[in-house]
Amino acid sequence: MTFRKLVTVSFDFYEETYEENLKKLINGVTFAPKNSIVLAPELCLTNFSFDKMQEASEFGEKALEELKKLSFEKIISFSLTTKRDEKFYNTAVLLHNGEIVYQRDKYQLFKFGDEHKYFTAGKIEDVKIVEVDGIKFGILICFEIRFIELWKKLQGVDILLVPALWGILRKKQLEIISNSLGIINQCYVMVANSKNSDMASSSAIITPFGEFVRDDSKDMLEMEFDKKEITKMRRYMDVGIG
Repeated sequence: MTFRKLVTVSFDFYEETYEENLKKLINGVTFAPKNSIVLAPELCLTNFSFDKMQEASEFGEKALEELKKLSFEKIISFSLTTKRDEKFYNTAVLLHNGEIVYQRDKYQLFKFGDEHKYFTAGKIEDVKIVEVDGIKFGILICFEIRFIELWKKLQGVDILLVPALWGILRKKQLEIISNSLGIINQCYVMVANSKNSDMASSSAIITPFGEFVRDDSKDMLEMEFDKKEITKMRRYMDVGIG
């Protein structure tokens, strides 16, 4: 399959409205063109829901089954609350052809928001490049984009996915770091952030040349995906990224 479109889906989502959150995500994914790669925000099904983690994980498990059905002719990514061995994780997933083709737990938890008190941290070895239908993907979940060690582990990706739940007080930082990820790693970067009133919005799609689309007034952003642009940039400005 040839993927031609990159699509970010952004919306507001709350701890009290699980079903409505899921409906918004389904609508966004459904509206995205065929043969597209669709990214939605971090924990967009339930928000943090620290006071009802069990309920959030059960809802996420149910929602995954519905979303898998939409992943034929598309790749879908976001993060959700999961539970394994009596521990809760903030888990990013890649869905394609009705399956979870890759998943990993958030490694750098956001301690300023008490995330570490409720979620168990993932393993750094799971932060890696994964190939789906000839495209190399990497995922950095929100706060993780601040850590250079993780940038280095994902050098060589074609598309870097950033599902986010990033606060409005650090809006400019999200935009600067996101743009820098595309320029330094010479890859496409997709950022999907929450549109809640206390969140930064600032969803974006950034090219290997550092050009970008970013428009907080829109719930969906689109860009053509051209793998040749990655090769072109890496040849033009050879910094050793193969």
